[in-house]
Amino acid sequence: MPLKLIKRGAVYHAHGTLAGREFRKSTGCRKRADAIAWAERIERETLERHALGLAATLTFHEAALAYLEAGGEGRFMAPILEYFGPDFRLAHLDNAALNQAAQALFPRAAPATINRCLITPVRAVVNLAAEDGLTPLRKFRTRREGPARTRWLRPAELDAMLYCAGPHLRAILAAMIGTGARVSELLTAQAANFFPDTGQIWLDDTKSDFPRMLRMPGRARDLLQAAALPETGALLRRPDGAEYTLARGQSPFKTAFNRARDKAGLGPDVTPHVLRHTWATWFYAATRDFGSLMDIGGWRTPDMAQRYRKLAPDNLADDLAAHGWDFTRLGRALPPPGTAPVVLEAGAGGWACRWPQPGAAPADRLRLVN
Repeated sequence: MPLKLIKRGAVYHAHGTLAGREFRKSTGCRKRADAIAWAERIERETLERHALGLAATLTFHEAALAYLEAGGEGRFMAPILEYFGPDFRLAHLDNAALNQAAQALFPRAAPATINRCLITPVRAVVNLAAEDGLTPLRKFRTRREGPARTRWLRPAELDAMLYCAGPHLRAILAAMIGTGARVSELLTAQAANFFPDTGQIWLDDTKSDFPRMLRMPGRARDLLQAAALPETGALLRRPDGAEYTLARGQSPFKTAFNRARDKAGLGPDVTPHVLRHTWATWFYAATRDFGSLMDIGGWRTPDMAQRYRKLAPDNLADDLAAHGWDFTRLGRALPPPGTAPVVLEAGAGGWACRWPQPGAAPADRLRLVN
């Protein structure tokens, strides 16, 4: 074995000459048997690379590291790297290998999820390596996606859900429809990062790994403040005051959401994520500001924002205004608390919204009339 092993402290180090080049590196191994196996693998890989060249022996790990160091998107990369392991060669990465990875990593995922979380990042790694002349450019088949989600809520439908929801769920619904943020983002938002005067929430932890500032209309701010908001810790809590425990791929308040949805007479096609689609549709209908739609929504590409923004009738902006959703006055232009119509009344025609009487107490401004 050309490499010699020397124990320094608790860890073995290897040194010697491989393919004409001096080699000195820590094995990271505490046991001699593990260090010998490590050194033998390094010798084999180094000599093979010397004989066959970098392009033939480049691993996916090495190509992915180069991609990340070049500023590539890394939020989906960890499970892919763990699946392929440190020795999987980029030359062996084809559609068959990706199919096996999809079955192992996303056995029940929708085609869109596999495309976004596996095929797109792998394609980006391979494309960069191909630009550097380290691998041939190849095509990867994307999964055929179904039709884009088209469901979004009318203002009266949301009012029905708000009327049927408990105080804690109502605060979450108001924040979701007012800002377009994802459930996981809002449930990790901190109370110290909520600015009620301007109706803004600063998000440190986002799905896209890019922090952003949310802005909400006055009615969402008022409904949010009607809840017993904490001064520290997570802004939005469970009914017992505890913080939500977030699990991957789950909505921790889904049971309460479904109960309010069913009581409001809405179908199972209304899910928590529909509120993000609804916000995008409402915001653009009211403002026609596509740039702000992308900024507040946290989308990095116009295509994604377009998928969320639905075609809506021309009178949607008027319908929103009638229900108190004024997306044209945000931030410093936000109206004072209590001036938005946040009182809901149940009548023969369903749920309706009305403005509180001038000078009404805050409790009267924010109550729900049963």
